[in-house]
Amino acid sequence: MSTAAPEKKEKVVQPFDYDKYLRPNKLPHIWCPGCGHGIVLKALLRAIDKTGLPKDNIVMVSGIGCSSRTPGYVDFNTMHTLHGRAMAFATGIKFARPDLKVIVVTGDGDALAIGGNHFIHACRRNIDMTVLVYTNATYGMTGGQYSPTSPIGSTATTSRYGNIEPPFDTCEMAKASGASFVARGTAYHTIELERTIYDALMHKGMSVVDIIDACPTYFGRMNKYKSATQMMEILEKDNTVNIKQADKLPPEKLQGKMLRGVLHKVDRPEYCDQYEEHVIKKATSKE
Repeated sequence: MSTAAPEKKEKVVQPFDYDKYLRPNKLPHIWCPGCGHGIVLKALLRAIDKTGLPKDNIVMVSGIGCSSRTPGYVDFNTMHTLHGRAMAFATGIKFARPDLKVIVVTGDGDALAIGGNHFIHACRRNIDMTVLVYTNATYGMTGGQYSPTSPIGSTATTSRYGNIEPPFDTCEMAKASGASFVARGTAYHTIELERTIYDALMHKGMSVVDIIDACPTYFGRMNKYKSATQMMEILEKDNTVNIKQADKLPPEKLQGKMLRGVLHKVDRPEYCDQYEEHVIKKATSKE
């Protein structure tokens, strides 16, 4: 009689099928080697898959910029709109079809510069949409100009002697404007980012995820980074701290660091629900 322990069967992890969410005829993509946008896209698709939502129930909207090319590659209902106006189009879609899951993919320049007013008021209204802000501190598609999130002292085609304007904190801006879910992630922490995007998608109300995503072509070259890998390590890995870890660290260890994870989450009335209720009440009272 054998006394040998039974062999343990290794768990086979099936690779994720990204193809079912992509438009193969639109590939290859235009993103530069070393750009993190592809990593973010994969995290987004895995998060969407976990929601179980049918593809026809999803609408992805973007403006103009490198990140805004994303809707062209995915097999959902998509709109590639005007520079800075993605949230205006998304508001109209959600208002007309509140049953749809609306996702806005935008860059820091697209969302916070020309689109800043739309960003503020979408947050203020608490419209049920998920806004992913790909933050790379530059205008990567239109010439490498400095953006609303470029660090002080950083070089760009429009700040040759170093940027002197203080950058926006996207998360603080979203929170102050009224968004009911605010989070941050990075292209480096891809599994963590997947979970954060999933939480944002499942939230009822305005959810904003600031995604730190380095641009090696413009920001990297102009600011003397040696490689895309070095940029990810410095700007995403070393410059951020998970909010759960932050509670255990002394203040000096957090100085100059950005927090990752869900930074703000509250329940408050959603705009489309309020509007429908208001209209029904008004219409009923006149009968």
